[in-house]
Amino acid sequence: MESRTVGIPEVAGTEQVAVVIDVMRAFTTAAWVFHRGAEKIVLAADQEEALAIKARHPGWLALKDGAPASGFDLVNSPGVIREAELTGRTVVQKTTAGTVGALAVVEAKLALCASFAVAGATARALADSGADAVTFVATGEDGRADEDLACADYLDRVLAGERPDPAPYQHRARTSLAADELRGGQRRGAHPDDVELCLEVDRFDFAMRVGLEEGLAVLRPFRPRPDVVPHPDSHPPL
Repeated sequence: MESRTVGIPEVAGTEQVAVVIDVMRAFTTAAWVFHRGAEKIVLAADQEEALAIKARHPGWLALKDGAPASGFDLVNSPGVIREAELTGRTVVQKTTAGTVGALAVVEAKLALCASFAVAGATARALADSGADAVTFVATGEDGRADEDLACADYLDRVLAGERPDPAPYQHRARTSLAADELRGGQRRGAHPDDVELCLEVDRFDFAMRVGLEEGLAVLRPFRPRPDVVPHPDSHPPL
């Protein structure tokens, strides 16, 4: 499968198959949201839209980057979400980069949201689709974020049928600017375990697909066939 990696500014809007990557932290958090039982995630363009969507749907929860804020129920932190009870809930998510990237490709034939946590399942979903080419969208730092580029490179190797050692890719992510900022307390709404949780490879066995439903960008988990493409065993952070 041919691949290319772009930042959000380079998204053309004509991509047929896209994987939007936000390792630290939007799509690691999203994976934990589903693991904690949520039915779906609605992706919002900005905080105002997130609160407006929540207001129209009593019982839905709103999640944002940064410190807790009025009207928002959750923060964009896998360490925090790990303790949340979300069974059957709908979460409206707005983050600085991840949700922006997903909205840019939401009309693609196949649009997936990914992080290391769902890498193997994402690769299997791509292989199962029969696509000839994929565009990886690295969302952080206008496409320059080391953690997102490392995840894209890792996925590319898995798609090639290899069983890559995740350690070098995890190292790139662990030493990224985003990881440094999280460890240093420069990003609000963070949990001490966030960096390590974002480095877990294949923590979950589902992929995450985004598409339009009644005018909303909706992210849902799904489990691709387990035998589609060779993929690495689960690896803990090193």
